[in-house]
Amino acid sequence: MAIQWFPGHMTAAKKKAEEALENNDLVVEILDARIPGSSTNPMIDAMRKERQRPCLKILNKSDLADPKVTEDWLNYLNNIPQTKAISISAKSANDIKKILPFCAKLAPHRNSSIKPLRMLIMGVPNVGKSTIINAIHHKKIAKVGNEPAVTKQQQRIILNGSMILTDTPGMMWPKITNDIDGYFLAACHTIGINAYDENETAIFLFNAIKDNYGDLIAKKYKIEKPFPKDEEFLQKLAKKRGFIVKGGHMDLYKAATTLLNDFRQGSIGAISLESPATREIMLKKFAKDHLDNSSQV
Repeated sequence: MAIQWFPGHMTAAKKKAEEALENNDLVVEILDARIPGSSTNPMIDAMRKERQRPCLKILNKSDLADPKVTEDWLNYLNNIPQTKAISISAKSANDIKKILPFCAKLAPHRNSSIKPLRMLIMGVPNVGKSTIINAIHHKKIAKVGNEPAVTKQQQRIILNGSMILTDTPGMMWPKITNDIDGYFLAACHTIGINAYDENETAIFLFNAIKDNYGDLIAKKYKIEKPFPKDEEFLQKLAKKRGFIVKGGHMDLYKAATTLLNDFRQGSIGAISLESPATREIMLKKFAKDHLDNSSQV
């Protein structure tokens, strides 16, 4: 199943972001620490590179991600020119304090009242941009929600005499060409629920984490390894939790949403869905499959 989600307001948001980049000194891109590769919007990368703007990549929700995998991502991203990467949890005041000093280091020529540092905060929906902005500014000025695409328009915020931050709406790219990215984004609640099937997404999530995090799954749901396959796992989970519908059938939808919500909230454990190494393998396979399909046309 191909997952696509590009609400109408995002077309206007993209155009305004391109215009705003002209008057900003650096991009602060918020990523989901569980899927740093899949939550990187290729449009944002292309826009900032065209304007030759440095980028601070913030891996948010690091408290939900596997710390060893997050460290691998930081090492990988910090080797990219004009890029600095840090991991944070927006819930941590100490983590929030790290952001502005790193921004200042990326554009040292802009840090005074005469030449304030102008930062454009960007990212896909529901990665915590508004939560981070509110924490930096110590007041609720950006609308926050647990659904994707809460922010609909840009907002300019004067942080102090030498720093200005512009918030932008969460932005997807028009076509998700890689199905794995689509499922990962759906599993992390980055795209709207009308764009994907919960049962399929839960099965994909289960298959993505069962090998590396099987012990966490077994402990959380009291299901012994080796696990049943695909839909049979949802059947087993529904039976364990007593999710039964009329006629005595297992409620697979409730089992699927339970797995998804437990993963999103971190109650299964600290889990990452991709590492730099696994993403490289995935992208190579995708490129090969795309080439093979093109040659058959």
